[in-house]
Amino acid sequence: MTRPDVLPPASPLPDHRAATAHLARDPALAEVMARVGELPVLTPTPDPFGTLVRNVLGQQLSVKAAASIHGRVVARLGQVSAPALLALPGEDLRALGLSWAKVRTVHALAQAAQSGAVDFAHLATLPDEEVIRELTPLPGIGRWTVEMFLMFALARPDVFSLGDLGIRQGVARLHPERSAAEVSALWSPYRSLASRYLWADADLMKKGGAPV
Repeated sequence: MTRPDVLPPASPLPDHRAATAHLARDPALAEVMARVGELPVLTPTPDPFGTLVRNVLGQQLSVKAAASIHGRVVARLGQVSAPALLALPGEDLRALGLSWAKVRTVHALAQAAQSGAVDFAHLATLPDEEVIRELTPLPGIGRWTVEMFLMFALARPDVFSLGDLGIRQGVARLHPERSAAEVSALWSPYRSLASRYLWADADLMKKGGAPV
């Protein structure tokens, strides 16, 4: 029997080829896409609760630091489930590297999942803005966190986080004369893939593989 917050395996979204063709109509973004190369197709995660917990652990941390903390949590719990998190005292989570604010957030997430206040299986059926309204009342869950959840857990194709500094900087590099909101409208309905290309291009620049 699967956990109530775990979904059956999902198939890849069918619009990846259409998305790349649509985005390549923007010459500046097409250059980025050629430089970065093909990105893997996102698929909805079978474990939306565990993915959201991982998103919380990664807030305001480097990818490496977030992965290290998440690895310690997984090693301690075996499986990142609501009952397992609630059974672990806050002091133990602190010892694994979580701040007290994140301890409060992951415990609140676990309580919401276990009580049914948030039905993680049902979230996958809701429009993006409704998912945001469902999750942002929880402590420590802001719009940016839910937008990352929509993109990487639910594989929603048209997520664009104006609160993400890397995305805003990427748009400014490509289209310095336009606002991020204006440019993102041109990339819709495939803004999730556009965002991933902006992040990947920024990573290339850090490694010296692309012009600044």
